[in-house]
Amino acid sequence: MTGRPHILAEMEKRLAGRMISVSICPTKGDIIGYLRVKLGEDETPDTMNASLEAEILEMIPANISEMCVGTMTLRTPFDDDPLIDRSRFLLVALNIEAILQESTIYRRRERLSRMTDGLGLGDAYRMTIERIKMQSGDKSRLGMAALMWVSHAERPLSADELCHALAVELGSTDFNGDNVPSMSTLVSCCQGLITIDKETSTVRLIHFTLQEYLSALSNIFSRPHSAMAEICLTYLNSKQVKAIGAYSPHGASDIPFLGYYSVYWGVHAKKELSHCARSLTLELFLFPEYDCHISVKFLLKQVKIIRYWDFNADIGLSLSFSGLHCASFFGIVELVAALIEMEWCDINKRDILWHTPLAWAAHNGHEEVVKTLLKQEEINPDKPNLMAMTPLLHAASNGHEGVVKILVGQEEVNPYKPDYAGMTPLARAAQKGHPEVVNILLVYQEANLDKPDTWGATLL
Repeated sequence: MTGRPHILAEMEKRLAGRMISVSICPTKGDIIGYLRVKLGEDETPDTMNASLEAEILEMIPANISEMCVGTMTLRTPFDDDPLIDRSRFLLVALNIEAILQESTIYRRRERLSRMTDGLGLGDAYRMTIERIKMQSGDKSRLGMAALMWVSHAERPLSADELCHALAVELGSTDFNGDNVPSMSTLVSCCQGLITIDKETSTVRLIHFTLQEYLSALSNIFSRPHSAMAEICLTYLNSKQVKAIGAYSPHGASDIPFLGYYSVYWGVHAKKELSHCARSLTLELFLFPEYDCHISVKFLLKQVKIIRYWDFNADIGLSLSFSGLHCASFFGIVELVAALIEMEWCDINKRDILWHTPLAWAAHNGHEEVVKTLLKQEEINPDKPNLMAMTPLLHAASNGHEGVVKILVGQEEVNPYKPDYAGMTPLARAAQKGHPEVVNILLVYQEANLDKPDTWGATLL
């Protein structure tokens, strides 16, 4: 097997005493061969001469020592070099790229002369990002936005998804397909810091150390999750998306980023909810028959508890999934509080599977939302769904200890109440292997611990 150094510790853990590791490092000849290829790909050969080429082939291998990629040590974001690398090969690629970006022979030679043996990956990344920001026109914005999406997305993005994300104009109700940049343009704008993984066809950063670098410096992007939530919500509010029916999703295939928007906008909004994102969310929730919005279908399809449901069939039924259901699902307290204040809001409304907003909050372990909903006088904290699953059963089954503590403290909640299979919250917690929840619920079921459920299974 081969692997990058950051997984070595995991390998040693899994194969303790049975593993032999060999560090693979390039030779000086390998580096020179690589540099010759890069020089041959120079897009502006007029800004290169034989003398400078010879200097590059001599100085880079000599000045960048220990040229294999290895582990890195993180320091604080306020140090001069946030990443102290113990290896150098990535520096070869970054530095030749930086040299070839310069516009004259003089500037290229100056860039080469600034290279020193003490140069770290942090320096190379910092200089590359500075070059991205100094690009003319819209290239700077595109480059930084692409880095933000690739480094902060909740899952790897395909090339089409990333390109469409960068085409959205914040606040616009009309998506312009002519504004979608090409992937080659994005790679160029990012100065080589992103690439397409050929095996998965997804966009990734060139190296795991770049992710560490971007994570260590919190000031590179301004409120990235808030910005991403705003883009997602702007698109979900566009007339193109609103025109797609939830039960006849013709045209959805032409919107490659719709699946990500629908499933993860709330994850980003929960991390950083701006005033703009809040307004866009309420606009989405006030869309006539929000439960028929295509994003609801995408969201519910990825929930394991309802994976058996055939959402692709044009059944003509309402999903009854309200904005309060959605805000509770994602655990966004500010939105839940705002929706509760609206006169038309039904806090005990059941969706197509009879899940109440409280059930979704309990299912996903959102303690603050659970507390907010329980403060309402009209709340029914023990309302079951189609499978007779109460909010407490949802929380116990998923191991949400904090939510379980909150719910069992409610007088209206029956801690013994079984689901359709005769399983109590204690039985669900035992079945799923949640010892902390089991300890809490044992207090409420000291007798009949060996009583079997409908299928004959005991707690043990």
